[in-house]
Amino acid sequence: MTAAETPDTPDAERPAEPAEPGAPAEPACSAAPGAPAAPAGLSERDRAVLAVERRGWPGPGAKERAIRERLGLSPTRYYQLLGALLDDPRAAEHDPVTVNRLRRVRDARRARR
Repeated sequence: MTAAETPDTPDAERPAEPAEPGAPAEPACSAAPGAPAAPAGLSERDRAVLAVERRGWPGPGAKERAIRERLGLSPTRYYQLLGALLDDPRAAEHDPVTVNRLRRVRDARRARR
């Protein structure tokens, strides 16, 4: 054991070591096997927002409750984030079915106004 590795050194004083050398800080989404990972993917929160939207809900109350409990967001903030995600090409790469469905719904609502 070297002097830097003494067992009496508190963990707070030791430098943080990455789990794997060269591992990305954030896990990449699995768009296609063998495809190169995008340098800047979606955040965990963005993926969670898309996952909530992907699921079917029996009514608005259940969805709003899930948004508050699972994401820790108000429904208003959730829909603001979702609106921004629909314009993000990384979201379309991550979950094209959900994003394209939501874009069609948004466009239909805009056309009715």
